[in-house]
Amino acid sequence: MEETSREAVATAVQRVAGMLQRSDQLDKVEQYRRREARKKASVEARLKAAIQSQLDGVRTGLTQLHSALLDVKDIQGSLADVSKDWRQSINTIENLKDVKDAVVQHSQLASAVENLKNIFSVPQIVSGTKVLIEQADLLQAHRKLMELECSRDDLMYEQYRMDSKNTSDMNLISIYFEDVQELSDELAKQLWMVLQRAMVTVRRDPTMLVSVVRIIEREEKIDRRMVDRKKQTGFIPPGRPKRWKDKMFQVLEGTVSTRIEGTQSVTREADKMWLVRLLEITRKYVLDDLIIVKNLMVQCFPQHYNTFNRFFGLYHNAVSTRVTELAAEDLEANEIVSMLTWVLNTYKSTEMMGHPELLSECDINQLEPLLPQEVVNDLLSKYVQTFTSNITGWLRKALETDKKDWQKETEPEADQDGYYQTTLPAIVFQMFEQNLQVAAQIDGDFKEQVLKLCLKQMNTFLVRYREEAVTYKEEHLRDRQLPQCYVQYMIAIINNCQTFKESINSLKRKYSQSSEPTDSDAAIERTLNEVAKEGCQFLLDEVFLDLEHHLTELLTRKWVTGSHAVDTICVTVEDYFNDFNKIKKPFNQEMTSEALRRVVVEYIKAVMQKRITFKNADERREGAERMIKEAEQFKFLFRKLAAGEDTDRLCGAIAAIAEVFKLTDPTLLFLEVTTLVSKYPDIREEHIQALLAVRGDASREMRQMIIGTLSENKVSYSGLTQPIFKDITVPTMSMTTMTSMATAKLLK
Repeated sequence: MEETSREAVATAVQRVAGMLQRSDQLDKVEQYRRREARKKASVEARLKAAIQSQLDGVRTGLTQLHSALLDVKDIQGSLADVSKDWRQSINTIENLKDVKDAVVQHSQLASAVENLKNIFSVPQIVSGTKVLIEQADLLQAHRKLMELECSRDDLMYEQYRMDSKNTSDMNLISIYFEDVQELSDELAKQLWMVLQRAMVTVRRDPTMLVSVVRIIEREEKIDRRMVDRKKQTGFIPPGRPKRWKDKMFQVLEGTVSTRIEGTQSVTREADKMWLVRLLEITRKYVLDDLIIVKNLMVQCFPQHYNTFNRFFGLYHNAVSTRVTELAAEDLEANEIVSMLTWVLNTYKSTEMMGHPELLSECDINQLEPLLPQEVVNDLLSKYVQTFTSNITGWLRKALETDKKDWQKETEPEADQDGYYQTTLPAIVFQMFEQNLQVAAQIDGDFKEQVLKLCLKQMNTFLVRYREEAVTYKEEHLRDRQLPQCYVQYMIAIINNCQTFKESINSLKRKYSQSSEPTDSDAAIERTLNEVAKEGCQFLLDEVFLDLEHHLTELLTRKWVTGSHAVDTICVTVEDYFNDFNKIKKPFNQEMTSEALRRVVVEYIKAVMQKRITFKNADERREGAERMIKEAEQFKFLFRKLAAGEDTDRLCGAIAAIAEVFKLTDPTLLFLEVTTLVSKYPDIREEHIQALLAVRGDASREMRQMIIGTLSENKVSYSGLTQPIFKDITVPTMSMTTMTSMATAKLLK
């Protein structure tokens, strides 16, 4: 206490010191004193109130403890009295055992008396109930059955209560009422028959279906009551619980399964479209039945049965089981497509489970897949394998048919623009189109997969197509008279390449979501270009086989004296190109350019082969003028044929060589050769030597000087223009040839 007092005094001193820090605060001392006095009075009042409240609580608690003590003493007294009375009544309870037995016997006799009428009339009631069942008066029949079962169950229960171990009396009652169980089974059969025909019954006589449901509900209530009594007494009548409600749902499930399984009316042997028909019948049955359930059957069942969703699930499970069985069969490719299209698209569409009349009652998005994903994958894999095998066979057959057409004596058909073509591209892409349309019905990803497979097969097919075109050319070369329309069908082969390109692009635009080029695209493009270019080359080979004799006349003595070789060459080329006009762009343009290049190259080859050596200036002039004239003929012809921008440059090579021959002053020969080399930088030394040799008047020293100077000032070839001299070889003079030439000079 002393310490507390000291702390209080110290606190008070600090507080007073805080109040009186300035001299002007001394005037307020009295004011501070009154304020502190008020605070003290307030604190004391609160303390008194708190202490008074605590005292009142203690007083109340003591009063209640006193009352509880008195109550405990009263209870102790009462328990003592009860214990005394209980000890005195033990003997009395033992004396009442006979009364208890009499009560049980009285209860049994009362039950027997109550059921006496039914007991003696059991045979008549059974007979009457059978008649009611036969007359389909099921509610009355069930009422009679319940009366019989009630009598039997009550007797058995009383017997069980009296002596549960007396099985002989129990058996006696069971034998007497054995017809009741048979009657119950017979009624159940009638109920199941009605449920099996529920779809028909609900339209013709819905009250019958309602009666069946009411009977089953009654039996469910009796089952629950009997089960509850068994928990209390251990007794349950024979045949209970019947569980007719569970049996009802089993019957309905079996009915739905039977209806789905019974939709197959034909087999594959009888009708190739058997699966399509089966799936369509299934669709119609399921949709019609579910609409009946929604509009009629729901009203016949209690609401808590959730009837529509239960039937919806039953039909879904039955259809799933059926399509799984069908998927396990050895389905053909078109059947797999029909199956997957139906399962993945039709089933949940508005034509079936997603029908507008059903959407208000169910959520189709909650349905499990009809087929497990692994089964779908297996079917897709099987279809791809079958499709690959089939399309390989189809393409092979189409190519064989096209090859037969190549041997015809009539020209191939022309399209609306007059270009030759065969039916091969149309046949091939009709096959692709049909299969892609089918794949698109299944799934977008699968459509892409089939498109890639088609393109892959197309690439393989085009390699074979190329090989057959080469074989066709080789067979023709063995006998150029056969086939008669070789040129026309080779043109058709070239045009088919362009048609293939256009068709592939069309397919990709229509069936592919991706615009990115693939490896197959590049391979197909490359193969088609190779087939077309080789075809053009084969046609040019055909042309130059006819020109071979005339080309050998160029730059010979016969040519100098007046040959019509170039006239014949131009006429022949123009005649062939009348047919080549039936080649589609861009191949016709490329072919014309290549024809011009080959004509020029062959002409220059004739120069380089040194078939002639000009004897004098006049002969050189005449020969040069003839070369310039013939270059103009070629230029005129190929301009007419629209050979392209290179026409002047290529034909100009002949004119440039002619200028070298035409030059009369040998001292200017170096300048002319230099001009030639600057225009055609791919020309080589051996070419210059051959030209000087043909000219015939260049001395050895001049030739060496020209070659040496050109070697020192060699012009590099940029490669921007198509080379002319690159592929022209200059034949070397063998020893035999030199000996022959020397002998000829001696003879002269």
